Amino acid sequence: MTPNPRHLILRLLSAADDGELSSREAVAGCGLFGIRENSVRVALVRLASAGLVEAAGRGSYRLGPNSAGLAADVATWRSAERRVHAWSGGWVAVHRGNLARSDRVALRASDRALALVGLRELERGLCVRPDNLVGGVSLVRDRLQTLGLHAHAAVFLVSQLDEEREAHARTLWDGKRLTKNYRQTRQRIEKWRQRANQLETDVAARESFLLGNEAIRQLVFDPLLPEPLVDVAERRAFVNAVLELDRVGRAIWQRELGRVKPRQPQQSWELS
Repeated sequence: MTPNPRHLILRLLSAADDGELSSREAVAGCGLFGIRENSVRVALVRLASAGLVEAAGRGSYRLGPNSAGLAADVATWRSAERRVHAWSGGWVAVHRGNLARSDRVALRASDRALALVGLRELERGLCVRPDNLVGGVSLVRDRLQTLGLHAHAAVFLVSQLDEEREAHARTLWDGKRLTKNYRQTRQRIEKWRQRANQLETDVAARESFLLGNEAIRQLVFDPLLPEPLVDVAERRAFVNAVLELDRVGRAIWQRELGRVKPRQPQQSWELS
């Protein structure tokens, strides 16, 4: 699967040892995935227009003023296990209120916000998740609103559900499947790590990007459930494997990009 060139360029910038990426390096890095030079040029123009990259010199770029969200996302997945604590049995609840079903834009934004924070619908209009996130209800409320939950939604703590709803709430997530996915992805990473040193640098760079991108996406959308809903030890092992893959992948990409650095100044195309 060919990655989006804009996403790839941003990842290359985050891996650059000096925080800068030349157009030559961007073309070479994207070229590993069969992305043509013209597509890289277009991607850089669009990234610059959006303020996600900016010029750092002739034919060289760095992350722009609007890339704070990118850095925040990276920090979020990296600190996953530091954002949870032991579960005492309470639930964070969200009542969606009277948002008109015809307001599809607001509905989509609310649905996405709830999904990203790991909430599931217990009954019509009422979503819940275990209260195991550091910062509690206040943090969940702030994050949901930042992500697009409509302002009229009520976010609150439920300390005691009745027996029937409690039992139902614990089935809203497929904990066995989540645990299985942690284990399988970790094993894939470990298997790749065992043979990474035997690969050509360009092959290792390409494979580390694809595997890392998939693993990080899995972690970003993980609901971060507590015991006994998932096997927390398996999730921690998975997170550690992803962190190690990210470290190794960055080093590989720095070596690969180092191979295309010119030994003397050369003319290169710029944003126009």
